[in-house]
Amino acid sequence: MKRKRFTEEQIIAVLKEHEAGAKTADLARKHGISEATLYNWKAKFGGMDVSEAKRLKALEDENAKLKKLLAEQMLDAAALRELLFKKMVGPAAKRAAAAHLQAKLGLSERRACSIIGADRTTVRYRSRRPSDAELRVRLRELANERRRFGYRRLFILLRREGERSGINRIHRLYREEGLRVRKRRARRKAIGMRAPIPVEAKPNARWSLDFVSDQFANGRRFRILNIVDDVTKECLGAIPDTSISGRRVARELTAIVAWRGKPGSIVSDNGTEFTCNAMLAWCQDNSIAWHFIAPGKPIQNAFVESFNGRMRDELLNETLFFGIAEARSKIAAWVADYNGERPHSSLKYQTPAAYAATFTATGDRLRNPDQLRRSPVAPPAPIGVKPTRTLNAAG
Repeated sequence: MKRKRFTEEQIIAVLKEHEAGAKTADLARKHGISEATLYNWKAKFGGMDVSEAKRLKALEDENAKLKKLLAEQMLDAAALRELLFKKMVGPAAKRAAAAHLQAKLGLSERRACSIIGADRTTVRYRSRRPSDAELRVRLRELANERRRFGYRRLFILLRREGERSGINRIHRLYREEGLRVRKRRARRKAIGMRAPIPVEAKPNARWSLDFVSDQFANGRRFRILNIVDDVTKECLGAIPDTSISGRRVARELTAIVAWRGKPGSIVSDNGTEFTCNAMLAWCQDNSIAWHFIAPGKPIQNAFVESFNGRMRDELLNETLFFGIAEARSKIAAWVADYNGERPHSSLKYQTPAAYAATFTATGDRLRNPDQLRRSPVAPPAPIGVKPTRTLNAAG
């Protein structure tokens, strides 16, 4: 027999009869309930009126709904955690994700599709495309035979064998099999003069560039871009940094040209910082000839190599750098001392700044007895040292 459902008003009325003096057995028999049910009603609704009972029922219903919502949210969070490291891009991946949620958490298809944001027709779809296992095998065989062929050339070879698939299908299978042609990035080779470069004895006739490296106290390495005037032996720039790109070299050269003037030519090795597109464009924009030394011939860039040796011997090997800011300040101080205070043996022990001051604004040497007795390019060798022939062309 179907159990009768009592409303709050009916339950309160029965309890009122019990409070009025009616016996429990008589009330249970009269309303067709058990004595245990009557006692449960009394424990739950005893002392209440109809409005309070309705309010209690509403609270219970709301609490049940909140529990259901919380359980659903916790289930959704668990489902999302299951899919945390799964890529759901494309119908096939979404079908696999829905199947995983149904098998792992026991979710329905509708619930799984709502979580992953997929249409149920997409999940239910089953491909009727014929198997392409043989085509995949043949495509991989051809790719192994012709390693430098891309999918377009492989498509032509397959067509010659009678395969009727279109190029789009071949491209899809090509990507799914992980096939690709590896690009061989050849090192850029600089185009420049290999013959000796004549040097005119005046400032800005030729600059030389090169890098020298050192490390901080913590072991991290940094580089210094040195720029030297080959005639006056002045250091025009010593830029330290942890990384110096071609664009940075172009920017530093632009700043030096702004206060120093444009050089007749620049000499450097074949480093990637000097052969990049940024430097080639900078040379073209400023109409400056850039000469690259022969590979493995640092003697062709001897002026800046000599300067690097002096810097390493007098500064880098004698100083401990704790950071890039300290390196910049100490290197700048050393360069100022090198240009203005340190006597240079090839300039008859003049400083580079003093030697540069002997030139006029047009680049001509000042004419006085002291200057006439000095060689503008190479001084005589000290006593006891075999003299070498003065070079008219350097590089």
